[in-house]
This record gives sequence, structure tokens and C-alpha cells, in this order.
Amino acid sequence: MFEKIETAPPDPILGLTEAFRADPNPAKINLSVGVYQDASGVTPVLETVKEAEGRILGTEKSKAYKPITGDPDYDRRVQELMFGPGHELVESGRAVTAHTPGGTGALRVAGDYLRQNHPGARIWLSDPTWANHKGVFSAAGVETATYAYRDPAINGLDFDAMIAALQQVPAGDVVLLHGCCHNPTGIDPKLEQWDRVGEVLAERRLVALVDFAYQGFADGVEEDAAGLRRLSDRVDELIVCSSFSKNFGLYNERTGALTLVTGDRETAGRVISQVKVCIRRNYSNPPAHGGAIVSTILADADLRARWETEVAGMRDRINGMRQLFVQTLAAKGVDRDFSFIVDQRGMFSFSGLSPEQVDTLRQDHSIYIVRSGRINVAGMNESNADALCGAIASVL
Repeated sequence: MFEKIETAPPDPILGLTEAFRADPNPAKINLSVGVYQDASGVTPVLETVKEAEGRILGTEKSKAYKPITGDPDYDRRVQELMFGPGHELVESGRAVTAHTPGGTGALRVAGDYLRQNHPGARIWLSDPTWANHKGVFSAAGVETATYAYRDPAINGLDFDAMIAALQQVPAGDVVLLHGCCHNPTGIDPKLEQWDRVGEVLAERRLVALVDFAYQGFADGVEEDAAGLRRLSDRVDELIVCSSFSKNFGLYNERTGALTLVTGDRETAGRVISQVKVCIRRNYSNPPAHGGAIVSTILADADLRARWETEVAGMRDRINGMRQLFVQTLAAKGVDRDFSFIVDQRGMFSFSGLSPEQVDTLRQDHSIYIVRSGRINVAGMNESNADALCGAIASVL
């Protein structure tokens, strides 16, 4: 059975991390994988997470299975974090949530749900989007297409082209939007642009699927939910895939959620019953530990406030690296305008480097960047900025 199997190509992002680990150069720099790093190059465990874990380990009495959709308290905390406590969607029962293994798990369950219950619906992805989006939905048997998003000439959002493309999407299809910190570009719509997107979706009878993986990494925990909330004011149906890998640092705990907003409580009950079927046939029940951490922190006012302070610290460091990156490139004599990097949000920037330049950076300088030119700004620090920008100057 196995003798004729061929070696699969490496993942375009995670495969670079494997190559980075094998590189013997002590000065190597990894700006590929989407993981936050502090100034010393470490992905830290948040202090609030450690405290929450202590409480959990001191009080837990069982390792029994969680319900198919996870702990109800976790599900409600996720909804309140997205929409705000007391929001109509939370209180009315129109929104239902399932605890999933990370944001990627949420995307896959969403794909399975759509394939089994809405066959023929396509998912429209921004051009560009996260490299794994197409693979996840294709594996679920859902066809994908793309809509215009980035204008390379200005390294900004081509909003007119985006709206024109969405106005051509057939009714009943699904449009994937990035809730904040667009991956890979770092380019987000303004609030009034979110309003217009919502209006077009409602007019065209389209369903938004919001990938919400970086809440708190753009402008603030509350501020980063503004686009999603404005969207929810204009559409009756919505799918949200949440991840807590970044803002809680729970990368290896695989903690996420799938939330579906429907027109009424009765419809929500039918929809979540079908989501349960998808989950049962996949991983059956969610892992408990990460969800318990999130619930513990969000339920305690002191822990919640300290967690938001830790998120602000990560956000400020990333924005500081954006400033340092632009300033150091200028100091190295680079005459190309990279000021757009300061305006972008989140961990990623679409640098404009060509695949050939990226290859040269890896081969000659042991600098690892996704071939699309996406840079994880959080992989930068004061110690490697000079070498990084000097190498980029040499390939430019």
C-alpha cells in the first residue's frame, strides 16, 4: 500500500520553519511562520495564562469529555469578546458557538458544514489571503474563488475594485473577510468601508465568513472588533472563525471557535445541530485545557485587565518593529518608499519583495521569508534589524 507513495511538497510556510531549524548559521532569521516573538526571540507564555493554569490545575476534578461544542461558558465568553457583553446577538440566542481545535479547525468545520448543508456554495477569498485558506476549504470539498483586495501600486486596499468584485458574486455564495490584521498584507478596511461591505453583502444575499485570528493586535481588543460588529449590524447571517493562538499565546493548545449568526433562535438550534454532526465525524470533542484558560481569564475582571495589558505590550512591540524596520531600511540607503509598513496592522506585512529576492535572502543570508514576500514583523528585534535591513538593501 505504501511503497508507491511519493513525498509531498513541504508546506509553503511551515516547511520554511523546518528549513530554518536545519540551518546551521547562528545569525539566521525567521520571518515566515505566524508566531509572535518577544525582543529576545522567544514566544512567551503570558503571565495571566500561567496564573489561570494554576487555578485550573488546582481545582479540576475530571478529564471527562467536553460536549461536542465545548463548555457552554467558553462559548458565551467567545461571543462576548467578539460582540460585547449584552449584545443582542449574545442575548437573543441568534448566535451559536462551537469550541474548535484552533482557528484552522474552525475553518475546516465551517467548510464541512457548508459542503454538507449548502452544496454548490463557493467561498470567495481575498487576493491575496492566508496560504492555507484554499487548502482547508478544498479539502472540505468546497470550491473557492478570489476577489480583488490589494493594490500593489500603493500597497493599500483597492476598495473600489473589492466592491466591484463583490457585486458580481452570485447570491448564496460565501465571502471570507479578515476581521482585522489582514494576513498576509496587514491592510484593513476602515470602519466606513466595513459598512459598505455589509451593505453589499446584504444586497447580494451573500454570507460573510470572518476569519478573526488577531483581535487585539491592531489597535486594541475592543477596537479590533469594531469592523465585525459593524458588519453584524448590516447582515442577518454570519460565520466567524476565531483563534486564540496569538492574543492568548495558546499556539500549541489549539484553541479556537466557530460562531454562526442566524436570523432567530430556532434557526440557530437547527444550524448548530448540523455543526455537531460535522464535529462528531471529525474530532468528536474539543480539547479542554486552552478553552478553560480563555474562560478563566475572561471571567475574572482582574485577570481580564492584566491580559489586555499583556496584549497591548505585544501590539506595541510589533508597531515599534514596524517603525524600526522602515527607519533602518532608510539608513541603509534604500530609496524605495516602505512607509506603508508603518500604516499596516498586525504581525504581517506584504513587503513587495519578489520571489527571487526572497530566495536570495534565504540562500545568501539565512533569512527566511515566505516567497510571496510576506514578512512576520514580530520576528524582528533590535538585535537582528541591522543585519536584516542590510541584507534586504543588498537584494534590492
